[in-house]
Amino acid sequence: MADAMHPTRARTRFTELPGRPSIEHKTLDAASIGEIVRDVGLWQRALAHTPLRRGLVLIALGILWEVYARFADNPLMFPSLSETLTAWATDMSSGVLLSAVGNSVRVLLIGYGTAVLLAAVLTTLAISTRIGTDLLATLTAMFNPLPAIAILPLALLWFGLGIESLIFVIVHSVLWAVSLNAFTGFLSVSQTQRMVGRNYGLGGVRMVIAILIPAAFPSILAGLKIGWAFAWRTLIAAELVFGVSGSSAGLGWYIFQNRNALETAHVFAGLFTVIVIGLIVEGVVFRSIEAATIRRWGMQA
Repeated sequence: MADAMHPTRARTRFTELPGRPSIEHKTLDAASIGEIVRDVGLWQRALAHTPLRRGLVLIALGILWEVYARFADNPLMFPSLSETLTAWATDMSSGVLLSAVGNSVRVLLIGYGTAVLLAAVLTTLAISTRIGTDLLATLTAMFNPLPAIAILPLALLWFGLGIESLIFVIVHSVLWAVSLNAFTGFLSVSQTQRMVGRNYGLGGVRMVIAILIPAAFPSILAGLKIGWAFAWRTLIAAELVFGVSGSSAGLGWYIFQNRNALETAHVFAGLFTVIVIGLIVEGVVFRSIEAATIRRWGMQA
């Protein structure tokens, strides 16, 4: 009884119980642990950069293009990369392709900007009122599956043969994708984030700016990217089918004319230009927005 009451004696008896292994303290050397710090080579450090990796992918695709075209040996059906670049440089220097790019980008920016503004209005109504939610849900269910090229004849009937018709179909193709993604992003904001905003005394517009928009911004940005791709597809398809009047011919009309003239290398040059513009917008504009917003906020690796 006395031993149980004495803490030191009780601990001594506990550690001396039969069958209980004693505790060993051992210092491990580097050989037993293994290599902790490993030198990273120049190649591994280079591949850690996303732009370089994507550049290598583009170079590999270009090499495959050139090799396949030379193996097929049919420039009329599939010109090589070198022939395409030659045609591209020729039309750029003459100003033909540059004028087409300017016309297409101008129409594209007007239609895309108009669609984004309308999407902001619809999304604001949808997150503010139930009737706005029903309105957006009904409109997207009706018009989102409708191909933009299908309403181009109506656009030509209403607005005539000009850039107004192109702007109309671009707005249609962009509006519903951007609105739906933005609204889905706002719906996905958790109650915990909303409660944090209320605890800081935020409400109304301040809550939207400080909490809701940052939380929903990944979905908003995804909608903007999808809308940009839809806008390009719609514009090129509309110009391929109908073209435009006067001096406003864009890239689609440039591709269409060269196809009629069997200038396949120039057709590929037009497609190559669309791809280059898309890569620039994705790699510069959208990635800069991502770096300044969702990556800075820790919402994306």
